[in-house]
Amino acid sequence: MNFVMKAALGGGPPDVGKMLGGEEKEEDPDAAKKEEERQEALRQQEEERKAKYAKMEAERESMRQGIRDKYGLKKREEAEAEAAAAAEVPAEGSLTRPKKAVPAGCGDEEEEESIMDTVMKYLPGPLQDMLKK
Repeated sequence: MNFVMKAALGGGPPDVGKMLGGEEKEEDPDAAKKEEERQEALRQQEEERKAKYAKMEAERESMRQGIRDKYGLKKREEAEAEAAAAAEVPAEGSLTRPKKAVPAGCGDEEEEESIMDTVMKYLPGPLQDMLKK
């Protein structure tokens, strides 16, 4: 026998017979009331869980604040806000990002020539002649 036939005869999972048009159970008259009570219990448990975690987070925040006070630290949001404000001030009138500062000595022609001279000292004679041309 195949699975469907066994289920129809009662030898398979109980809900397969219902799917094939078998007997249906009647609604329990208290089912709606029980479901409502269950939903209320779930809501109450969720509220208790949220209250528990809110209390734990408040305790953690007070501990964090104690550490910040002890070591003179700023709150992360405050420090990020100050850094963002500092970054916005120079770029108020500009539509492009601010140019990066060029370190002193970068791009100077004299220094580049002195670097080339230094490198040339360590190269063999034929390579020096090729690079000079």
